[in-house]
Amino acid sequence: MDMTIISNGLEYSTNIDEVIGIITMEARQWSSTVGVTVPKIIKLSCSFLLVKSWESWAKVITILMAKEVTTSDEQVVLGEEIGHVRSITLNQPRRLNVISSKVVALLAEYLEKWEKDDDAELILIKGAGRAFSAGGDLKMFYDGRTSKDSCLEVVYRMYWLCYHIHTYQKTQVALVHGISMGGGASLMVPMKFSVVTEKTVFATPEASIGFHTDCGFSYILSRLPGHLGEYLGLTGARLNGKELVAAGLATHFVPSEKLPELEKRLISLNSGEENAVKSVIEEFSGNSQIDEGSVLNKRATMDECFSKETLEDIISSLEAEATQEGNEWMTAILQDIKGSSPTALKITFQSIREARKQTLSECLKKEFRLTMNILRTVISGDVYEWEPSTLEKVEAEKLNLVFQPFEEDWELKIPIREDSRWEGKYEDSPYAPSK
Repeated sequence: MDMTIISNGLEYSTNIDEVIGIITMEARQWSSTVGVTVPKIIKLSCSFLLVKSWESWAKVITILMAKEVTTSDEQVVLGEEIGHVRSITLNQPRRLNVISSKVVALLAEYLEKWEKDDDAELILIKGAGRAFSAGGDLKMFYDGRTSKDSCLEVVYRMYWLCYHIHTYQKTQVALVHGISMGGGASLMVPMKFSVVTEKTVFATPEASIGFHTDCGFSYILSRLPGHLGEYLGLTGARLNGKELVAAGLATHFVPSEKLPELEKRLISLNSGEENAVKSVIEEFSGNSQIDEGSVLNKRATMDECFSKETLEDIISSLEAEATQEGNEWMTAILQDIKGSSPTALKITFQSIREARKQTLSECLKKEFRLTMNILRTVISGDVYEWEPSTLEKVEAEKLNLVFQPFEEDWELKIPIREDSRWEGKYEDSPYAPSK
């Protein structure tokens, strides 16, 4: 059954399988893609999507609520070796290439193998289908919510992997077409070259689901110009391809119709020499001038508001600015913030502010603690919900609990020396069952 959907200004002609993917993308900002109640799915769908032609929401709801099973022999990540080029394809298009434990394990395996391989010079990474990656597999986290530390292994492995992606010793190119959100964007932003298109959609929406800005993004956002990082982390706002280049979150803008040919040229280049790779990408690059109405053109006002010392002061500043003529656009920003989890907002704000004075390693260790303490319900048993319901009710003492360092042996192990940079794996940590 074909239909047309408008999602946040992006128009698609699609079929039922693809609309499920789009709705799932939107559902990330509220709760698990399969764990929320039917009424909440209906509310979410109606509030985010305008459907012009649709027989019944029930069919979408039924399919969304069904447990999606990944068979053991499914190739969720494809690795290919072509001359001196190594290619990774995230291969779960119907699930928007979510990052599961299996995906993390395969990415780490390929990247370690190829960094140590003298014949490997250039690493390409892309996503199959409409998405690059919509981020972490929330179904995995939701399903494990009642089992102690059920997701500890994948969390440890992912943050450990993030360090190696940031510090990788071979030339990497991310070809980012479509959705790139949360943890999925951690496979894009740190690359030497990240190529985006007019269909790229980026966001860090974790605060909207009661979580925090993770996978290295407290570090990344804290280093953006002015206070753009606080804006993105607290609102979950989306940036398009051109805006990503302007913000420094991507290196090149290439029209989507040229992306396949660019990939072929990079493979035929058969080299990881940075200047040569950059030259090829620039041959395909298009105009990356942002639109006049882009929020990035309102940086002065944004910086004034998001530079405040407390979250409450930021909201007060936004409310004051929103009353001024020409600032109607700020109403939507306020709605985004006020619709998010108060506790998650507080954690995200503190994490980004702390990150301004932290190294990458310190940020990843901190994010590991935050993630595990949230999953362990240190503050609240309602991980993905809004308890307490207001910022004023979030207790500073409880907030500090999730930031407390672990005992040294139980911290995320980030390599110190380059000659041992692939040590510190989960299986060598005290968390591993054999320890």
